[in-house]
Amino acid sequence: MNYLITGCCGFIGHHFLQHLFNSNKYTNIIGIDALTYASNGLNRLREIDAFNMNNRFNFFSWDLSVPISECLFQELKDTNIIIHLAAETHVDNSISDPVKVIQNNINSTLFMLEFARKLPRLKKFVYFSTDEVFGPALGDKLYHEDERHKPTNPYSASKSSGESLCYAYYNTYNIPIIITNCMNAFGERQHVEKFIPMTIKNIMNGNKVLIHADPSMTKAGTRFYIHARNIAACVLFILENERIGENYNIIGEKEVSNLELAQLIASIMKMPLNYEMINFHETRPGHDMRYGLDGTKLKKMGWSLPINFEDSFKKTIEWTIANQKWIS
Repeated sequence: MNYLITGCCGFIGHHFLQHLFNSNKYTNIIGIDALTYASNGLNRLREIDAFNMNNRFNFFSWDLSVPISECLFQELKDTNIIIHLAAETHVDNSISDPVKVIQNNINSTLFMLEFARKLPRLKKFVYFSTDEVFGPALGDKLYHEDERHKPTNPYSASKSSGESLCYAYYNTYNIPIIITNCMNAFGERQHVEKFIPMTIKNIMNGNKVLIHADPSMTKAGTRFYIHARNIAACVLFILENERIGENYNIIGEKEVSNLELAQLIASIMKMPLNYEMINFHETRPGHDMRYGLDGTKLKKMGWSLPINFEDSFKKTIEWTIANQKWIS
């Protein structure tokens, strides 16, 4: 099978690429990336030795917010499976510059779907979406795949729009769409703008860690976390067991508050935690206290996490401490 991975230099993209390399399936892979600030150049690909995979991998730098050129199409025309990961993912950036993030995420999905229409042997198109499209999950609410969307920030609105485009192209043009909604990812080589590597850096430097909290500044926000390689394993499982035209929730193993997470990081690092509870909603109203997805659908299909949260989390913290260039 010929795979095309968009956003392959990004955090989840390079983990998916590595997982695909390490699987027992012989595949040819092409990666596309715009090489924005979040890509960190080709460093992630170099670290996983992507360019020495027995000629199984080819890379093209292309901005997917514009149509794929005819010349590039000739290099990609034998694609069988598309994994569309490329996106602007930082909520803060979408709040400070919504037009850029929304245009990028919607246009890149639109032009990938237009590209997919021209492929003679396309079998599957995986659109990678987020738990945030459903909006805040109050109390102990967990959203099922078929529930309504209510995004609360420009980033999640752009991802919800992408899902709608995918279903439109599935119904109108028979593009073989599969949509995944994923919870918070973590792992090695994550950009330092994200909470876990940022917290490691702040603890290491003796700086204060700001904890996302409610307006009373007494209750920390929570998230369900899942390692990026577990996400990759789940996507491959879905590709082997899916039904075209459906959504699948990829859930984290357990819910952890931001304060509990920071305390766990400090404990693994054996360093003190200096923190302050902050009401981010005053300046960043699109940051919700809690998201939640129901994982029953995949569980009934036989899916379970290969590595549990505690083991994968401890390994990530220890790896990051030993590879501090990723948080410098």
